Amino acid sequence: MHAAALLIFTCIVIAGSVPGARAEVGEYASGIVLHSLAYAGLATLWFLGSTGSTLQRALKAVLAIALMGAFDEGVQHFLPYRSGAVHDWLVDVSAATVAATALAALLARIPAPHALRAAAERAR
Repeated sequence: MHAAALLIFTCIVIAGSVPGARAEVGEYASGIVLHSLAYAGLATLWFLGSTGSTLQRALKAVLAIALMGAFDEGVQHFLPYRSGAVHDWLVDVSAATVAATALAALLARIPAPHALRAAAERAR
């Protein structure tokens, strides 16, 4: 999952570096919507590909997105037709936080496989 997230992130950075591409996409969705959907999706992939407790997986996903978002905004800062913005990075991290929290809450409601086996054994 991490490889897929990195591949998608690379595509995002490359597409965002093409002159005029962001303006064309902006006709269909605002920057906040684009950043939120893209980075929530990346956070989901990172969470699902991580190991550890649910909290550890959520923290890894948010940290990975914070680094990816900072890199993306850093690249944009050096392009004359783009500008890196702290606001965009905050949207990225916020989207990752919401996605990771939702996944952690969802996983907390699903019993672990070993708990299911133990319950089945007790039922016999």
